[in-house]
Amino acid sequence: MSDFFMEAWGSGVPVVLVHGSLATGSDEWQAQRPLADSGFRLIVPDRRGYGRSPAAQGEDFLVDADDIARLMGNGAHLVGHSYGGLGVLFAAARRPEAALSITLLEPATFALGQHNEAARTLVGKVRSLWDQKAPDEEWVIRFLEIVGSDPSALSPELIAAAVSLAPVFRRGRPIWEAEPPLPKLASASFPKLVISGGHSAGFDAICDDLAQRIGASRMVIEGAGHEIQFTGEPLNHALTTLWSHSSP
Repeated sequence: MSDFFMEAWGSGVPVVLVHGSLATGSDEWQAQRPLADSGFRLIVPDRRGYGRSPAAQGEDFLVDADDIARLMGNGAHLVGHSYGGLGVLFAAARRPEAALSITLLEPATFALGQHNEAARTLVGKVRSLWDQKAPDEEWVIRFLEIVGSDPSALSPELIAAAVSLAPVFRRGRPIWEAEPPLPKLASASFPKLVISGGHSAGFDAICDDLAQRIGASRMVIEGAGHEIQFTGEPLNHALTTLWSHSSP
């Protein structure tokens, strides 16, 4: 696509990997790259405003959904992390005939799970942070702590990169405004999987609620934290197992 940047790794059955906030496609999905040697064509976009894609006033999961729907072509597996999971949900609902499967890694479906105190606390912390006018570095570190990405485990270079991407995130369409068409997704026949990283009762509750509402399988990769894709083989095995139940 000429109006946003994407890479393609390998050849075979298409898989669209959609990154979350404060990151780029190639940064987020390196641990999945071995799948390109196993009969899959990994399509790795930079969402608008990130990486080598055009600048944007702010990220927008509805715009992401338009882009993902185009990348699906005649059929693709979809994998979305955090904010990227919102775009995957909307795109799959728009083009269910082209969705071979969807996998959601701690998606930012923050309108869900609100019957659970831990989920309400998580969403409340994020909303409170959104209203703060702190400098980008301070704001990013606090955000990473809230969602379960330990800043102390990240190199200064990665922190600096995340801080440089903060404006597009802070000006983006707020995640609590997302209302994916869950009944339509529930009625779709493609396989669905929701995964959390075993670090946050709030994210667990949100993922539980989403999985129940759309008829998805549910998995926890203990110790993964929010960046589940960084685990590599545990996630890759879960993906290929799911994909084996779908035909292109």
